[in-house]
Amino acid sequence: MQRALSLARNRFADWYQAVVREADMAETSPVRGAMVIKPWGYGVWEQIQAGLDRRIKATGHENCYFPLFIPLSFIAKEAEHVEGFAKEMAVVTHHRLKMIDGKLQPDPEAKLEEPLVVRPTSETIIGDAFSRWIRSHRDLPLLINQWANVVRWEMRPRLFLRTTEFLWQEGHTAHAGEAEAVEETRKMLEVYRAFSEDVLAMPVIAGEKPETERFPGAVNTYSIEAMMQDGKALQAGTSHFLGTHFAEAQNIKFQDESGGLEFCHTTSWGVSTRLIGGVIMTHGDDDGLRLPPAIAPRQVVVVPMLRDKPEDEAVLKYCEVLVAALAKLTIFDQPLRVLLDTKKIKSAEKRWNWVRRGAPIIVEVGPRDASANMVTYMRRDDLRDGDKVKSIAKPRVDFLEGVQQLLAEIQQGLYAEAKARLDGNIKTDVTDWAGVENYYAGSDEEFKGWLRVSWSKPTGAALEAVEAKLKALKLTIRNAPLDQPSSFGACVFTGAAGTEEILIARAY
Repeated sequence: MQRALSLARNRFADWYQAVVREADMAETSPVRGAMVIKPWGYGVWEQIQAGLDRRIKATGHENCYFPLFIPLSFIAKEAEHVEGFAKEMAVVTHHRLKMIDGKLQPDPEAKLEEPLVVRPTSETIIGDAFSRWIRSHRDLPLLINQWANVVRWEMRPRLFLRTTEFLWQEGHTAHAGEAEAVEETRKMLEVYRAFSEDVLAMPVIAGEKPETERFPGAVNTYSIEAMMQDGKALQAGTSHFLGTHFAEAQNIKFQDESGGLEFCHTTSWGVSTRLIGGVIMTHGDDDGLRLPPAIAPRQVVVVPMLRDKPEDEAVLKYCEVLVAALAKLTIFDQPLRVLLDTKKIKSAEKRWNWVRRGAPIIVEVGPRDASANMVTYMRRDDLRDGDKVKSIAKPRVDFLEGVQQLLAEIQQGLYAEAKARLDGNIKTDVTDWAGVENYYAGSDEEFKGWLRVSWSKPTGAALEAVEAKLKALKLTIRNAPLDQPSSFGACVFTGAAGTEEILIARAY
């Protein structure tokens, strides 16, 4: 199974699906568009969830949970919101099944008085709760988060990237003033940026979405955008300033210090299991997945080389001592996650199972290692010298003393590799539409990076014309990076004076 994925690498979509399958991350389910997340894939999600949850709570937010079902009337209150999600909503209309003419089907007598929408996002039902919970300025700010599943009917599913049901967290906050709510929106965007780069080793560019890409009902939407190995962009997280739109629809008011009633300013923000797809496409190689140690369910895997011989017992005991010593260590402020793989399969097969799954350090221990107090290991981030697999042998004591630094180096190295790819593939010298067309000419499967260009921030019919131009080349505006220059060139779309720089790319 060595390098079984290499032939598919020229077709990135095929390569991606192969990595998900060979790394035993997930599989399609009997429900079209939905997925089964397998233990290794869910283990990655658990590490993402735990790490991000700590950061969310550190900013003052508390976790809670809201119903999966939302009354249709709640969603209908916010016109932009219902329009934005209408085509993706799953709706429950009956509460019971019945055998009719030999077939199990909805009981006509069990039709709901009001249809229920299966949660596509929770602004409306959380807004209803906020309208009860908030009475005075003393109740503000109200800062909550929930970890949940959501359903958005997906016509073109792809595991982790686009599925009908997926897992996420969604934060929702209410504030007395606009400035405070905008600050919250930007603060949580920064939490996502730092988490993506520090924990996922996935460099991103944070910025504001154009009005055509805003969350339905938002005043401003911000995103973090990551570059995948095929050059396409992945929206890895979003944060929305909702103004008073949802507060007005849900009657979320507070009594201010002078006794008057004011509408709250609200925010929402979220990331999902899409992050796992981003990690795969950022770090994977021809041998499979490469996981940053910070999110690897097992950071070190010890594989005893057993041969059904008398010395096997000594090898196993040596491995047990090694694993016990590793388990006492910490890395990234958490106990080091180590596994002794004693499955009854061939040692070489076990090794390649962990290579494909992306375990950061894979240790192989044979009789010679055990008798000499040595450790032989492979680094998943730096597995090969050409076609030859690199193995490193060290005294056990040296390995134990250096394994934490080694894991930190792997984490940093994966980030540096991805950051170089991002920085090296954003062109900034395109100044007109002809240059955009020329750069993105040819097959959309060919590697193309991003363009950072000036534009005049058109609206209305002028913006529709820009969108049509982009759509013809399968391009989108990703965001306007937060770090803007002091002056701008001419708009690449209209030739008018530019007002900000934006990123243009093909995207998932």
